[in-house]
Amino acid sequence: MTPPDYEYLRKLLKDHSGLDLSADKQYLIESRLLPLSRKCGLPGISELVQKMKGGSSTLIAQVVEAMTTNETFFFRDKVPFDHFRDSIMPEMMKARANRKSIRIWCAAGSTGQEPYSLAMSLKDMSAQLAGWRVEIIATDLSQEVLEKSKAGIYSQFEVQRGLPIQLLVKHFKQNGELWQIGADIRAMVQHRQLNLLHDFSQLGVFDIIFCRNVLIYFDQDTKINIFGRLAKTMEQDGFLVLGAAETVVGLTDVFKPFPDKRGLYRPTGARATVAPVATATPKVAAMAGR
Repeated sequence: MTPPDYEYLRKLLKDHSGLDLSADKQYLIESRLLPLSRKCGLPGISELVQKMKGGSSTLIAQVVEAMTTNETFFFRDKVPFDHFRDSIMPEMMKARANRKSIRIWCAAGSTGQEPYSLAMSLKDMSAQLAGWRVEIIATDLSQEVLEKSKAGIYSQFEVQRGLPIQLLVKHFKQNGELWQIGADIRAMVQHRQLNLLHDFSQLGVFDIIFCRNVLIYFDQDTKINIFGRLAKTMEQDGFLVLGAAETVVGLTDVFKPFPDKRGLYRPTGARATVAPVATATPKVAAMAGR
């Protein structure tokens, strides 16, 4: 891969997905794109770049999907799901007692482990939520991972990562070496393809937003822009959940940390200055890593 090829790919990936690669990440591109080159019958990355420059939108989409990370597992990091069960939902149920509805957005839902973890948690609260309407919207940049999420089929390795055995037995059916989550849990999650770099106001307003382990891939200006738009898509008494390595501190004043709850934030009501974003039909949401 030549330096001009690398710079072309860096710019393309940032423009299409927000992925901000430093100047020393050639090895990462080579490890992800050489297999794609071979799959396309091309000898190397330079030939892949030439074909992309020729205007192959399908190939560009394949490159973006190959480069975005989809590392995720059930109840990943555990703490956010404890917050969801013990702090977020009890407070939301008090605040929404009159309307009896709650909207939740998983902003980088990947292959479904995060939204389904939330759905299983809600299922355990079914007695308290009788008569309530709770929506879970899962979005992601990759249509491929969204299709896997919709199917809800996981390998033995995937269900062993973070999923308590009692929930596996309760909510999954085994078929050979694969496990499929129950239709009742799958029905609790709606899937939509979305790019966080694009306008997402059409999704409506949410009470709870999980946007974990995705903003770490963006540069500072992009993070600030997304935080500003997230604040406009959230109820003023809502909750934002970020990954353990992510924070709003030092970046924006539209959210503030929730006392003594790592990774949990609430809107401040401050007005954010948000740059215009693309309003075309989105090609899909940011990198996963829930």
